[in-house]
Amino acid sequence: MPLHMHFAPGDLLRCRFGISPLWETHQALYTLLRPERHGYHLPWLRRGREAAAGLDLTLLSLLMPGKGHHPDFLCPPPEGPLESFEDELARVRATDPATARDDFAKSLACTPGAARSRSGRAILADPDGAVRQLTALFERAWHLLLVPEWPRLRALLEADVAFHARRLADGGLERLFSELHPSLVWAGNTLTVRHRNDHTRSLGGRGLMLVPSVFAWPDVIGGFEAPWQATVVYPARGIGGLWAQRDPRAADALVRLLGPNRAALLASLTEPASTTTLSARHGLALSSVSSHLSVLRAAGLLTSRRQSHQVLYERTPLGMALVGGVHV
Repeated sequence: MPLHMHFAPGDLLRCRFGISPLWETHQALYTLLRPERHGYHLPWLRRGREAAAGLDLTLLSLLMPGKGHHPDFLCPPPEGPLESFEDELARVRATDPATARDDFAKSLACTPGAARSRSGRAILADPDGAVRQLTALFERAWHLLLVPEWPRLRALLEADVAFHARRLADGGLERLFSELHPSLVWAGNTLTVRHRNDHTRSLGGRGLMLVPSVFAWPDVIGGFEAPWQATVVYPARGIGGLWAQRDPRAADALVRLLGPNRAALLASLTEPASTTTLSARHGLALSSVSSHLSVLRAAGLLTSRRQSHQVLYERTPLGMALVGGVHV
């Protein structure tokens, strides 16, 4: 059953992208609860098994059914292109207890007997206490599981946004939605998300927030009830090579393919960096670095964006897949 989101003229002007560290934390915990659904992330699961063993997911498991409603307020749509985890978590902590209770009740109703269980009754009797427990869990999970990987995850998510922003510029919303995910269909002034409960929502002039996610794979998650802004969370490009372990000979092969300087520049871009930073890091002339970066960008291995007075370079999903775990 589909979800239909109707766009008014003003909504077409307010479609934007956002990256959410809190959403990645939320979905990473969902991956821990249901590892069988997330084959791409098995290397991450194995690496984080010891740290994850100290996390008590009992309360969260009641509120994240395999099919059904997850509390919207626990992972609200981001308010900007990249909010900090701390700012996002502060918004969750400030949720009105009555709002939290209503959202909790919707989730518990999706699992037979959950609302009548001891934990379910405790959640509904003290929603503010449940919010405190859950935000404490998210904070701990963020630092244990996500922070060590965040430079890699952020680079992939930002590269995805850059890629799809170019598609939007090239072909408008029709091309953008056709390439985000097979479950999305754009027709007329309506975006349809397949495989959801039958529901219709008018965006009301607020537009649509598009959020790439590493841990949402393979699903598209669409909707969010009012008062939240309508949001579509979709799997980011390049996930297949994100956790890949490379052959020890891969570094030599990369050097033979690209040359030593280009291979070193590409491998070192674990997070966005400027020409000046890369020049100092590698001991190369600015002109040489600029030339190498231009070739790598033309080959689709890098993308660039302006931030204040400087241009930052970062790997595309193709560049990430090519480099993987190589150190040059």
